[in-house]
Amino acid sequence: MLVSYKWLSEMLDLTKTTPKELGDKMSLTGIEVENVTRLADGLKKLVVGLVKKCVSHPDSDHLSICQVDVGESESYQIVCGAPNIKAGIKVIVALPGARIAGNTKIKKGKMRGTVSMGMICSLQELGFAESVVPKEFAEGIYYLPEKAIVGEEVYSYLDMDDSVIELAITPNRADALSMRGVAYEVGAILHQVPKFKEVILKEEANDNVLDYLSVKVEDEKDTPTYKMRIIKDVKIAPSPLWLQKRLMIGGIRPINNVVDVTNYILLLFGQPLHAFDYNKFQSKEIVVRRAQNDEKLTTLDGIERKLTTENLVITNNNEPVALAGVMGGENTEIDEVTTMVALEAASFDPKLTRHTSKEFNLCSESSMRFEKGINQETVGKACDVSAAMIAELAGGKVISGVVIGSEFVPVQKIVGITLEHINYSLGTSLTVDEVNRIFEALGFTYTVLEHDYSVNIPPRRWDITIAADLLEEVARIYGYDRLPSTLPNGAVASGLTTRQKLLRKIKENLEGMGISEVISYALTTEIKAQQFTMEKSNLTHLDWPMSEERAVLRLNLISGLLDNIHFNVARKLKNLAMYELGRVFINPKDPHNNLPNEELHLGIALTGLWQEKDWQTNKDEVNFFHLKGILEELFSAGDVSNLITYEVWNDSKELHPNRTAKILLNGKVIGFLGQVHPIIAKKYDVPTTYVVELSLDALLSTKNEKLVFAAVSKFPAVTRDIALLVKENIANQDLVQLIQSTGGRFLCKIELFDVYVGGNIDKGQKSMAYTLTFSNPEATLTYEEVNAAMKKVEKALNEKVDAKIR
Repeated sequence: MLVSYKWLSEMLDLTKTTPKELGDKMSLTGIEVENVTRLADGLKKLVVGLVKKCVSHPDSDHLSICQVDVGESESYQIVCGAPNIKAGIKVIVALPGARIAGNTKIKKGKMRGTVSMGMICSLQELGFAESVVPKEFAEGIYYLPEKAIVGEEVYSYLDMDDSVIELAITPNRADALSMRGVAYEVGAILHQVPKFKEVILKEEANDNVLDYLSVKVEDEKDTPTYKMRIIKDVKIAPSPLWLQKRLMIGGIRPINNVVDVTNYILLLFGQPLHAFDYNKFQSKEIVVRRAQNDEKLTTLDGIERKLTTENLVITNNNEPVALAGVMGGENTEIDEVTTMVALEAASFDPKLTRHTSKEFNLCSESSMRFEKGINQETVGKACDVSAAMIAELAGGKVISGVVIGSEFVPVQKIVGITLEHINYSLGTSLTVDEVNRIFEALGFTYTVLEHDYSVNIPPRRWDITIAADLLEEVARIYGYDRLPSTLPNGAVASGLTTRQKLLRKIKENLEGMGISEVISYALTTEIKAQQFTMEKSNLTHLDWPMSEERAVLRLNLISGLLDNIHFNVARKLKNLAMYELGRVFINPKDPHNNLPNEELHLGIALTGLWQEKDWQTNKDEVNFFHLKGILEELFSAGDVSNLITYEVWNDSKELHPNRTAKILLNGKVIGFLGQVHPIIAKKYDVPTTYVVELSLDALLSTKNEKLVFAAVSKFPAVTRDIALLVKENIANQDLVQLIQSTGGRFLCKIELFDVYVGGNIDKGQKSMAYTLTFSNPEATLTYEEVNAAMKKVEKALNEKVDAKIR
């Protein structure tokens, strides 16, 4: 919500409060202020100029040479490329030495050989967003009003001397999505009562609106309130400058005097309105109903929409003319020939509005307010003020009466709370008088009997329903910064659980290996959520996601790590090692349980160089075995190395075939490691990356045998080397397990020291060389004992895997 300080000053006395001070006070009372900006800051030497003469540039088909009066003794010659430049208009002139948006400095220069003493500016060049510039000026320069004084600074003519307070409104405070709502909020902070300008509605007594229109609402649950007024004899024209400026500062593009009034009321009351061209109606009956399946409507953006029964529509002659609460139809649009306006004021079911807005990707200022809630008490008043303004600005006449299809009358809410409860919860010692002043500042009427309050909640604060809400109001108006700080009472638990110790040990080991912890969003897109998974799962959708990028709960950690790698690589950080400990949300296909199971996972991602090149070492790019080595360190620290095995895994579409393995614990799959498939890496815009993800819940719940310490042997160990020729598809793990199982009780260690594939070896074969260490803690081993063990190993290798001993 963009709040104009000037506009707010018309409702409250802000002479003793600067915009910056006001922003600080609002932040301290619970509404976050993202920014306070003065539109003219950073700009200088921008003045009103009168174009006295304008001729085409002889060496250009689009430039014009202008003689501009800027209030000095001589006119300035300025070369301008705007298509709408002409003589006799007043314009924004940046003099030599001026600063415009983006801190761009304007200098005297030449364009196609012609001297140019400055620049004639568009609104965009002053910092206005393209989306708020009136369409007639979107592609060219802006015309200042005729009354603008030549040579004066332009800021006051465009309200650029105003300050804009940008509010981040949370869903529970939708009452602050209007200037009136913000005025009540600031009034409570400053202990003032806001004053609103009264608009008098004059109706044509000779006409009755019921002669022109009738309204039928099929389901009042979908449309609690629906009213219409009719204004005749209107003349469509641009809005006056004051109204255009209000809209532009509020982030809305001016259109014409009728549409602009409805948008002005949107900002003032927080009440969305819609204006129809009455003469484009095909009948005198308006029906508000659910759409029929495959029914079609072309909306104001020119796109034909295919509707369903989940969409609410406004119909005329059984044809949709608007998507209720979202966007009007092209067939009843206000245009330059409109002479009679049908003005709609309504409230619609928030869920239906949200569904339609999301389905058609039509998020607007109106739909956002209907989704979060509007003040039901002022629907009619907003309609009346809008009708009066349209009549005044468009020269129309308001036909007597209001057509009512449905009307919701808000029930007065009374919420009880006690002074003792307030002081106990806040740790304060507030008196009855102090609490009374807070409720009066909020504009809440109340009765108090022996410290028991019954507070009447006005309809404009529909977010307050229980005592806890009142407690929050007292706390924030009293001042969060004034609440006492106290330490908690009671015994404090000491020490870590076994699970916490293991998690801390995992973090320490990873960070000791140079891997940084990251934290990603648990919410992601449907596509990313389903990548890098080893089991099928339903998705867990949010009912009200803030965006499509954060619509479902994640099923993996890798997609978030890849997003982090992309973010860092885009900022020239190439060598990255990061991990995340986080929960994934597995939703089993169980018709009796829609809630997901939360599983704690560990994700690791590596990219770039593991070792930089220097004078004594070559560069070493990260690979599969770096990642596997990291895992083996973790498994060793967790005393589960002997329970871990690996299997080749080529079934994942997101991982590189032949460079990916499953991780098994006691034969059960708990995760995977491997290279991200090049196609997926390209989609994430990341370089070659290796990842691992495993279930920590499975790992932490495993109980291994207790470690038994043995004395160091007094007798020497014996080592033997063995080199084998085996098929390329035989894994090292299988060979080690086979050697271990047949090497006898004195075999204590097996180390792989060489792998060779290439010349002098048949295709499809590889050479594997191991060092076997034998040790007898009770006696010196004899050569006969070692040789016997080696023969058993060689025989098993030959018989089980067809290995040839080299």
